Amino acid sequence: MQIDVFPALFSPPARGQDGEKLLVDDQSSCFYHPEKKAVIHCASCGRFLCALCDIELNDQHLCPTCLETGKKKRKLVNLENHRVQYDGIALSVALLPLLIFYVTCITAPIAIYIAIRYWRAPLSIVRRTRVRFVLAIVFASLQIVGWAFAIAGLMGALS
Repeated sequence: MQIDVFPALFSPPARGQDGEKLLVDDQSSCFYHPEKKAVIHCASCGRFLCALCDIELNDQHLCPTCLETGKKKRKLVNLENHRVQYDGIALSVALLPLLIFYVTCITAPIAIYIAIRYWRAPLSIVRRTRVRFVLAIVFASLQIVGWAFAIAGLMGALS
């Protein structure tokens, strides 16, 4: 789920710069709103911006176009709009192969590897715990133990 909120919604209007002033002849105008006074320029492309179009991110002032371009091309390092949920992947790799039991001899070690390898990776943008990692390790370990007993039983029956 993603919510895009215009930054001016939560910031109080600055005195004398409410974004509603009409342009005076000797002042620069906003690139997106030619009738409004420019208060700052975009740090990326240099376009003049009014108080409504100014988006501050990590002490930089960006225009909406540069913000969208940076998001699409992943050039804005601190703008994170999704994360890989490794805990869900590890749990899926541990549980889904139970439908076809014979592949669990391969997927159980993979699930344990994913859970241990990405234990410290950021979990999600929304708050989550490491319970899925623990469940993936438990289920995968039980599958490995099951295979060990199956192989030991076969070896005992053949002897």
